[in-house]
This record gives sequence, C-alpha cells and structure tokens, in this order.
Amino acid sequence: MLAQIVLLISGTVLGFITLALLARFFMQWGRVSFRNPIGQFVISITDWAVMPARRFIPGLFGLDMASLLLAWVAQVLYILIEISLGMLVSTPISISLLGFVDLARMATYLIFVIVIVSVVLSWVSPRAPMAYVFNELSRPFLAPFRRLIRPLGGIDLSPLVLLLVLQIVLLVIAHLRRSLLVSPIVF
Repeated sequence: MLAQIVLLISGTVLGFITLALLARFFMQWGRVSFRNPIGQFVISITDWAVMPARRFIPGLFGLDMASLLLAWVAQVLYILIEISLGMLVSTPISISLLGFVDLARMATYLIFVIVIVSVVLSWVSPRAPMAYVFNELSRPFLAPFRRLIRPLGGIDLSPLVLLLVLQIVLLVIAHLRRSLLVSPIVF
C-alpha cells in the first residue's frame, strides 16, 4: 500500500512537471505569447529547470529542446521510481524507450485537452482572453485536418477528426508500452 501511495504522489508531481514542460515546448513551437496567465504560470513552474538546462542543451530548428528533454527525464524518473518499488522490471534501453513512449502519451493527452478546451471556448466565450491562447495552441494540430475537411454548414468538424486520430495514437502508445513491459529489450 505504501508503494502505491509513493507511486501516486510521484506520478502526480512528475506528471504535472512533464505537462508544464510540454506546454512550454508547445507554446514556443506554436509561437504563442507567454504574456497571458497561462504563459506566466508555465514559465513560473518550469524556469527553475529550463533556464539552467539551456546552457547545455541548445535549441534545434527553433524548438526548445531543453523543455522537451527535461519532460523526458521526468518520465524516466517516474519509471525508475516504479522499478525501485518493484512495480516494474526493465533494462536501461527499455527504460529510455518507455520514457519516450510515456512522453508521447502525455503529449497526446495534452493536445487532447488543448483541442477540447479550444472548441468549448469557441462555442461558449470566443472572445475570452484564454480563448486566444488555446486557439493558438490548437491551430498547428488542427491545420492539416482543416486543409482536408472543409466546414459543413459553417461547423468545423476537424477537431472531431483530430480527437479520433489522437484516440488511435493513444491505443498505439498503450500497445507499445505493453510490449516494452512484457519483453524488455536486452543488449
């Protein structure tokens, strides 16, 4: 029972840090201004780790690789906690791969929430200050679908298609994670 409590607390804390780092990565990738309450919150939560890491981890093609790498490290740390508590048995390579798989899962969940909040705000309060932020965050993910699917009767169905694709991605990620846990890679 104590192991489950430790996993719950560490999973919550490390998951929160991972989501904040991913939000920072997505905001910089989408060129979303940090001059809003969400941006200020993300900056205040992640600056303590990202600013020192940027001295050693350069950006790549305008992407904030320090935030992305730190998010991966948070997920690997959680996997190591699982291993130390005897909840998981794995090799160093499969730990790294599980970190990437879990990071992809967290990023998919974050995109899912961003799109849902963006859609709800566009219906309920399209001129709200946060509506702009979520619209800008969701735009890069919705753009390919908006090019393929035209609005029907003035209603944009691209978020529904994106959410369906994200559900499929989550199924694939769950299968990958299961296969890494069942048969760890040994070198």
